[in-house]
Amino acid sequence: MLQDPIGIPSCFSSSTTGDDQYAAVTKSGQSLFMSVYKTQIAGDLRCITVTWFKHLLIHGLSVSVDGDDSPESTEYSSCKVEIKPWCFWRKQGSKTFTIAGKTTIDVFWDLKSAKFNGETEPTSEYYVAVVCDQEVVLLLGDLKKDAYRKTGCRPALIDPVFISRKEHIFGKKKFSTRLKFHEKGRFHELSIECKNKGGGDAVAPAMEIRIDGHLMVNVKHLQWKFRGNESIHFSKVRIEVYWDIHDWLFSPGLRHALFIFKLTVPASSPAISAPCSPFSSSRSSGSVDGFDPSGFDEFCLFLYAWKVE
Repeated sequence: MLQDPIGIPSCFSSSTTGDDQYAAVTKSGQSLFMSVYKTQIAGDLRCITVTWFKHLLIHGLSVSVDGDDSPESTEYSSCKVEIKPWCFWRKQGSKTFTIAGKTTIDVFWDLKSAKFNGETEPTSEYYVAVVCDQEVVLLLGDLKKDAYRKTGCRPALIDPVFISRKEHIFGKKKFSTRLKFHEKGRFHELSIECKNKGGGDAVAPAMEIRIDGHLMVNVKHLQWKFRGNESIHFSKVRIEVYWDIHDWLFSPGLRHALFIFKLTVPASSPAISAPCSPFSSSRSSGSVDGFDPSGFDEFCLFLYAWKVE
């Protein structure tokens, strides 16, 4: 099975590891969306992990910051907020914690008017701000003026970089989510659909991956190609797509497939010498959501697709 390097925060999982973590997600009916940003905090480059979760009537938010500078360290500090319909006061507030035993981090949020539209994370009318040394080092949401007014802090001189995202989604044959090429870009619709093609004894499982309705990957005979990868081009971005759907086909019960979408340099860059995939999007045009390719950083989406029979 493909493995990803980003784990579920301990506050949203059991103390066990491996398959037990995934069992904790599925048995609780919990939906998780985890985004990781790299930015400068108190002169050091650190990762901030923002996790949204949804369970029955409760929405939750966790913000964690890695603390120790040593590469082998797993130390991080975090705050967790549960948003319950009957606890209005929790929808707006702030919390403080420290990292590396010396740096103070403040997290401010305002979710009292947040529009979720049935999703796990809000789509509008909210903000989440992470503050250190009188600088807003990370700001999410559309209520930016309100955030700066509430924190009383200035924007950081260095913008955070959106480096990875992990999602757990559920479905029967079709799985859908939204994909951003970078934090300031627009959302693109991503769908993965499994089909049975052929007739009679010739029926064979197949898989289609689409972005904004455009067919990007078409895999036939999945019983032989349940693991693989393909390079595609979309909106002047090169995307490496990896999939492992072995457990969908050969393991009983509720099991997940793992899809990894790794964005690299823009497809128009001279540095790209690899041939285009037969499913490259020749239909797309324009810039990469209007941002400067010279500042492009690699981004990965880890998509856990849980198949419900």
